[in-house]
Amino acid sequence: MGEFLILSIREKFISIVDNDCLRPSDVIILLEGDGYNRYKHAAGLYKAKLAPLIVFSGGIVNYKFGSYPFSDLEEKLVNIGVDKKVLIHESISLNTREQAEEVFKLAIKNEWKKLILVGSSEHQYRAYLTFLRVLLDKKLDFFLFNSPARNLPWFEKSDWGIRYERLDQEFEKIEKYTELGHLATFNEAIEYQRWKEKLISSL
Repeated sequence: MGEFLILSIREKFISIVDNDCLRPSDVIILLEGDGYNRYKHAAGLYKAKLAPLIVFSGGIVNYKFGSYPFSDLEEKLVNIGVDKKVLIHESISLNTREQAEEVFKLAIKNEWKKLILVGSSEHQYRAYLTFLRVLLDKKLDFFLFNSPARNLPWFEKSDWGIRYERLDQEFEKIEKYTELGHLATFNEAIEYQRWKEKLISSL
């Protein structure tokens, strides 16, 4: 018989994030970055009536690194059937931590309790841990759901690199920023998911 290997806490975290219990929510958070690779997924969630609003979070314009402006994404979203009136631009943030802080300011102001986070496959882990750190520090009893953009190429080269190679870079950043206290830990994330699952039936 083959040897049974025990999953690491990181592997368990990845499995949970990749298979989150998505539920109808108040808003979809479309994170700026990775060019045009995320907006179709956000639009799909909106069309499936999983949330009535889309917040595009980010204020950087740098085409070389995949940070495309809201005006570009707004046009594409409208062209595939998203009502322009449901699009909101959070334009202050310049990095993932600031995105989390500014999004939660909007959530508190607008009384949004359930948020769907949309990043790319390799970036979703760090983005979620960053948002969760801010949520926990602010002691917010919000529901944060993961829904990374699907079916993105792993080995195709873009101006900002190859997704497969960026995956290692993302986990290096997770280790670094967790040590600095900027991210929730894997254990904190799993406990949050456990708490969320217990209350999911009321959504």
